[in-house]
Amino acid sequence: MATSTVQYDYQPEHLNISEPSKYTADQLKSEEMVINLGPQHPSTHGVLRLEVVSDGEIIVDVVPHLGYLHRCFEKHAESLPFNQIIPYVDRMDYVAAINSEHAYVMGVERMLGIEKDIPKRIEYIRVLVAELNRLASHFVAIGTYAMDIGAYTPFLWLMRDREHILRMLEWLSGARMLYNYVWVGGLFYDLPVGFEERCQEFVSYLKPKLRELQQLVIDNKIFVERTANVGVLPLPVAINYGCSGPVLRGSGLRWDLRKVDGYSVYPELEFNVPIGEGLVGTVGDCWDRNYVRVQECWESLGLIEQCVEKLLGEHRRTPDFDPQAVVPKKIRPQAMDFYIRAENPKGELGFFFRTDGRSDIPVRCKARACSFNNLSVIAEISRGAMLADLVAIIGSIDVVMGEVDR
Repeated sequence: MATSTVQYDYQPEHLNISEPSKYTADQLKSEEMVINLGPQHPSTHGVLRLEVVSDGEIIVDVVPHLGYLHRCFEKHAESLPFNQIIPYVDRMDYVAAINSEHAYVMGVERMLGIEKDIPKRIEYIRVLVAELNRLASHFVAIGTYAMDIGAYTPFLWLMRDREHILRMLEWLSGARMLYNYVWVGGLFYDLPVGFEERCQEFVSYLKPKLRELQQLVIDNKIFVERTANVGVLPLPVAINYGCSGPVLRGSGLRWDLRKVDGYSVYPELEFNVPIGEGLVGTVGDCWDRNYVRVQECWESLGLIEQCVEKLLGEHRRTPDFDPQAVVPKKIRPQAMDFYIRAENPKGELGFFFRTDGRSDIPVRCKARACSFNNLSVIAEISRGAMLADLVAIIGSIDVVMGEVDR
C-alpha cells in the first residue's frame, strides 16, 4: 500500500510537533468581510442598513447607515402652527403615538404658561391613554423580539392582546395608531361612555396573560440561553451614549422621567421603576432589557387601575365638562428657547423649541429621539459577539426608525 506524507503549514500545539510553525499570528488571521444586514431586516422595525465587519463569525465592527424613511419631522414642524404639528409627532414613533403627543403638548403648554390650568380629569385621561399605549408598544417590542430569535407563538399572543388596546384607542379617538387625541390645552374629546369600565375589564383579562408571557418567553430556557450574557451594555457606556428607557434601566440605573421630573399627575400615582439585575446572566444584557419591559407592563397595569379609580371617583365626568375649554384660540408663545422631555416607552423623548414671540410657527423645532441615542450604542455592544447574535442585540434595543430618521 502506498503511503503519503502530510505536511502541515500550521501545526496546532496539541499535536506536539517539535518544528514550530513558519507563520506568524498576523498571517494566520483570517481576512475580514463586510456584510450588509438590511435595510429591510424585521428586527429594526423599519428600514436600517447595518454595515457589519466580521472576522469569520466574530463581529469586528458595526456601522449603522440611516436615511431611508425621510420623515422630515423637524422641517415640517417649522412651517406649521403649533397645534397642527401634533399629527406629525404621531408619525415618529408610530407604535407609541399618544406618548409622543403627551410630551409635545406639555412643552407647548409650559411655554404658554397654561400648564396649571389643565383640569385634573384631563391629566388623568392623558396618563391613562399613555399607559395603554406604553403597553401596546412593549407588546410589539417583546413579541417581535421573540420572533426575531426564533419563537413565533409569543408574537401571535402579544399581537392578539395589543389588538384589544388598539380597538380601545380607536374607540377613543377614531384612529387605529396615529391618534391626534392629546391637544394643546386639553383633548380632542372626553372618554366615551363606558371606557373606564372597559379598561377595568381589560386589566382583569391581561393579568393572567402577562403571567403566561413570563413563563413562555422570559423564563423559557431557550430564550434565556439565547439572550443571557449577550449584548452586555455596561452602565457607564449607556450613560455616555445618552441611552434611556429600558435600555438604560436594563443596565441597572433606576432612571425614569415619570419619577425624576414628576410631570402630569405621575407624582400622585404609585409605581415602581424596574431595573436589570443580572438574574440569569450579566447586568445589562439582552435578557435584562426584555425583563425590564415585561416588568414595566405590570407597572402600567397598576397605573391604569389607579387612573380609572380617579376617573370614576373624585374626577368623574360631569355634564358641563369640556375637554377643550382651555384650548387656546391662538398659540403664540413669548420669544424663548425651551426644552421639554418625557418618558416614552423607549426612553427620553425631548422637544426643543425656539420662538420669536411674533408667530404661531416655531422658528426651530428639534426632536431628541430616544431610539436615535439607543441605536448609537449598537457598535459598542456588538464587537466581539457572534454574527448570529447581532439580530438578538438589535431587537433588544427596540428601535423604531421613524423616530431615528426624523
